Amino acid sequence: MNVVNGLPAHALLVHFVVVLVPLTALLEIVCGVWPAAQRGLLLWLTLVLAAATMVLTPITVNAGEWLYDLRTNTSPILREHADRGGTMVYFSAALLVVAIGLVVLRFIERRSERRRLVTHVIVAMVVLAVGISSMVQVYRTGDAGAQSVWGGEIARLKKANGT
Repeated sequence: MNVVNGLPAHALLVHFVVVLVPLTALLEIVCGVWPAAQRGLLLWLTLVLAAATMVLTPITVNAGEWLYDLRTNTSPILREHADRGGTMVYFSAALLVVAIGLVVLRFIERRSERRRLVTHVIVAMVVLAVGISSMVQVYRTGDAGAQSVWGGEIARLKKANGT
């Protein structure tokens, strides 16, 4: 799926990734830092969003690679965007692993009356590391992509319009 209704699929799919990665990361941070959030539906919503992110990210990357291959001369910023975009699959996988880990931890805690402070601290640190790094990487990737498409375009338009 490289073209949707005459438009590059990457331009459409990327919006899902740009929304789902930070949303999933924030929900994982909430569930990982605030144990009470693990008891409700928020944990299951987080798992579903992490799975959706994991499915959509490689599809988006593949559509982006197809679009990249259409160009004969690629700019350095476009190459940077493509390189960063390729790493998003790993960040999405990390988000899914963390979500699964949070669910497993919840099931383990249901069977045991003991609260494990050390486990919660480690989980919070991992969740924060994965969540923050995923949000930073999706921002960096998106910024490079936007710069490759729109960099200098606004200045050219203003100059052309005399504003």
